[in-house]
Amino acid sequence: VQLQASGGGLVQAGGSLRLSCAVSGFTVADYAIGWFRQAPGKEREGVSCISPSTAGTNYVDSAKGRFTISRDSAKNTVYLRMNNLKPEDTALYYCAADWGCSSVPVEYSYWGQGTLVTVSS
Repeated sequence: VQLQASGGGLVQAGGSLRLSCAVSGFTVADYAIGWFRQAPGKEREGVSCISPSTAGTNYVDSAKGRFTISRDSAKNTVYLRMNNLKPEDTALYYCAADWGCSSVPVEYSYWGQGTLVTVSS
């Protein structure tokens, strides 16, 4: 089982990025895929999650209306589209997989490496 996160970069405030989480070793639609972020000196925070089967989604309050999580089963990839980015979105972003959605990092069994998002003011 492998998760490969990519798509981070440097963007100005108000800009957009799309993060990708490419999954191998299992079918992405059979697992919940969550996006987390960790800023320097802060705890890892759940940002968004997409449920298996129903593809239901949830978001942390600070991401609602700006971020969209989606799934492409043909590519076995989950995306996080981030619009209207703010400096406080700066963090290392990780994707993770487990049986169900949760905002608690320890409840996820599989993790990808992080991809860095830096938003300049």
